[in-house]
Amino acid sequence: MDIEQVASLERGQKLPLQRDVEAIAIPFGKTETLAEDSIVSVMQAKGSTVSVGFEGRLYLIEGRNLDALGLEPLPQPTLPESASDEEIEAFVWEQLRTCFDPEIPVNIVDLGLVYGCRLERLISGERMVTIRMTLTAPGCGMGDVIAADARNKILGAPQINKVHTEIVFSPPWSRDMMSDEAKLELGMF
Repeated sequence: MDIEQVASLERGQKLPLQRDVEAIAIPFGKTETLAEDSIVSVMQAKGSTVSVGFEGRLYLIEGRNLDALGLEPLPQPTLPESASDEEIEAFVWEQLRTCFDPEIPVNIVDLGLVYGCRLERLISGERMVTIRMTLTAPGCGMGDVIAADARNKILGAPQINKVHTEIVFSPPWSRDMMSDEAKLELGMF
């Protein structure tokens, strides 16, 4: 199964969990285990993750755990060991484009939430990625969920040892920061 097939899941579709699965609780960003045979309802299937509802709460199931929904799991994204810094940075941006606010069907890059990313080599020799991003509003509770999703996807590269997500509100987000594709998807043209 690839990312396009994830999008074929329909909103409201009910699926029994085929096994216990770790899911990111929305909006808290904490990992919780959902039990095998629980019936979940698809809320949004975008990128490489599926947002599901269960017992009145929302959860994010990552692509590597899609077998719990009876689908083929997606491989953890990775890079060759010999990847250059430019290739690593391109990988980070590619992974960020697979991250979605669980309530908005546009990736966080096209939504204009990511202000930048920086690749650093620490004194220990490890590489750390710092992502500077914002939220659509200061009171938005999705920051922890989006940060956890981004961190998990970026850590698939063996060259990246740590990911730090810095949530900032200056400059404040506005619709002008969205790509034309995002505006079109959301009907904001």
